[in-house]
Order: sequence, then structure tokens, then C-alpha cells
Amino acid sequence: MALKPLLRATFLLAGTLLLAPLFAQQEEPHEAPAAEAHAVAAAHDEHGTEGEAKKFDAGKLIMEHIADEHGWHIAGEGHGSIVLPLPVIIYDTQRGLSLFSSSRFDHGHAAYDGYKLEEGRIVAVDASGAIDEAATANIWDLSITKNVASLMLVMVILLVMFIGVARAYARRPGQAPKGLQSLMEPIILFVRDDVAKSAIGAHKYARFMPYLLTVFFLIFFANLLGLIPFIPGGANVTGNIAITLTLAMITFLIVTFNGNKHYWHHIFAMPGVPAWVLIILTPVEVLGMFLKPFVLMIRLFANITAGHIIALSFFSLIFVFGATSAAAGYGVSVVSLAFTVFMTFLELLVAFIQAYVFTFLSAMYIGAALEENHEHKESLV
Repeated sequence: MALKPLLRATFLLAGTLLLAPLFAQQEEPHEAPAAEAHAVAAAHDEHGTEGEAKKFDAGKLIMEHIADEHGWHIAGEGHGSIVLPLPVIIYDTQRGLSLFSSSRFDHGHAAYDGYKLEEGRIVAVDASGAIDEAATANIWDLSITKNVASLMLVMVILLVMFIGVARAYARRPGQAPKGLQSLMEPIILFVRDDVAKSAIGAHKYARFMPYLLTVFFLIFFANLLGLIPFIPGGANVTGNIAITLTLAMITFLIVTFNGNKHYWHHIFAMPGVPAWVLIILTPVEVLGMFLKPFVLMIRLFANITAGHIIALSFFSLIFVFGATSAAAGYGVSVVSLAFTVFMTFLELLVAFIQAYVFTFLSAMYIGAALEENHEHKESLV
């Protein structure tokens, strides 16, 4: 019963963060006329003369779709596009906290209250609309971006699913699983038996299971949502280096704070190695401590980002060849669409594999930190 208030508070917090900027739009705009005129002129220069066709830029399209955004794109292009505005939360060390909707930026073509969206980054502008680098250095961007909103959505999904499964076990103790239980139980048992027990050990794995299950399902569901090309999907959560860095750092902290005496002795003074060799070997072992989370971070980031880039590249071929002639565009579209569908199905497998690999490597690093001396193991036997 105590979980109901937790769920209500979670939904209330998410709703407040998403809806507050919509009410903030009722305020009078604070942008300077000169800044607004400068933004309109910049937009005109960017898009060219009205009615003039823009050349398709595949690189720009791909980078925009894999990058984080301050709005959730739904449909359309340019000023006519439909975008779900997200909360912009700025803490300026000089001006304090500001909260408003990302729609105030007009897709990056307008300034608001002395701020502007420049290539996905919020910058400070002066009265003429020019970027003020000194003032920009004082900005802390705490906004609810597309990746943050997608991460919140994954969090809500996981809470609903696992609370529902836990209640089902409580209602039907000792009985065969049904419904969502029957779907989740094999995956949970797989993480427990084939990942945690095998890497950490049958006697020590239990206290690390909450983290391993959380990181597995977080990566898995975030990857699946990223494959959906429309809202609420399309966010490149695990392809964001900040997300993978955070997950890798959590694993690093768990390993560091749970390492036993044998683990640290192996790093700083490996048994059976001459003292003069330790001068070379110890720095290598210390460097290896930091290389492990680095490998976790880069592996997940690179694989997920590469999958999105390849799929978008095949899709972009339609427009690249279509710019030369309509016949070429239609001809390439068949092959391009087939490869895009193939890559999408392949990414479904990658979504699971990358969640498994990150979880398994984390379990291996934890198991290595808890491993006892071989002589002590033999004495126990």
C-alpha cells in the first residue's frame, strides 16, 4: 500500500515538470526587439529566399536525430513542424533560476529573455542578438530534454511493470506465473543464474541483484524505445555519452567500495612478482581500474549510436538520389527501405545484446573485486 503514494508522487512530479512551462507561456515575452529582429534575419539567411528549395543535408539530418533536443519532434520540418515543447530550466549564476517552454525559442530561430538555442545548446545573447560568451559561461542548463523525458518514461514503465509483478507474486505465492509474470520471470532468472551467479558467485550475488536487474532493464527498455521512430520513442538515450558515463561510473563505484583485501593487493602488489617488475606492473593495473568503466561507457555508446547512424544513412539515400531525379529516388527507396527494415530488426537483437553485455561485464568486474585468495578457497574446501 505504501507504493501507491510513491507512484502518485512520481506522476505528479513528471506532470508538474512538463506542464509548468505551458503556463509560463502566458507571461509577457522579455526578449529585446533587436534580438528578435536578429533571430528573424538569421532564420531568413539560413533558409534562403522564400520558396527557394534547400539542398538535402544527410549529415545534418543524422546528427540532429541522434543528438539530444529541447523539444520532442513529432512531424513536419522547419517553422511548420510539430514539436512537443519541453521544460527549459536554466540556472544563471548572475540572474538566478528561469523556467519556460522550449517553444519560446521557435525551433532555435528566436531569443527569449536573453537566451537562445544555438545548435542544441542554450546560450546567452545581448541586446543585438549576438552570443555573449561571458554570460553563457554562467549558465547551468538543467532542462528536461528529450533524453531526460525518455529516461523518466522508462523509469515509470519499470516501476509499473515490476510493482505489478511483485504484487502478482504476493497474491499468488508458490503458483505458476501468469500474464506479465510469465514474461518477466525467465529474463529475471536469466540475469540471476547466467549473469550474477556465474560472475559473482552463488554466495555473494544476491546483494548486487537489484543493481544488475535495474541496469539491464533500463538499458533494454531505453534501447527498445529508441527504435520507435515517433513519440514517445526516437530518443537516443543509451547513445548519449553522459548516460553511459553515469552507468559506468556507478559500476566503478560499486567495484571500488566492495573490493576486498586480495583485490587491492593484486592491483598494488601482485603476489609472486619481483619488486622491480611492480614498478611497471602496478601503474598498468591502476590504469586498468579506470579503463574498465571507460570500456563499458564507450562500448554501449558506440554500438547504439552506430546502429542509429546506419539506419538513418540508408533512409537518407532516398532523398540523396531523389535530389538527382525522381526515378532514382523511387528506385533506391525500395532497396533503402529494405535495408532500413533489416537494420531495425537487427537493432532489436542489439538492444538485448548490449543490455546483456553491459550487465555481464559489470557483474564480472564486481566478481573480480570480491574474489578471494585461491589459497583461502582451497582451505575452505
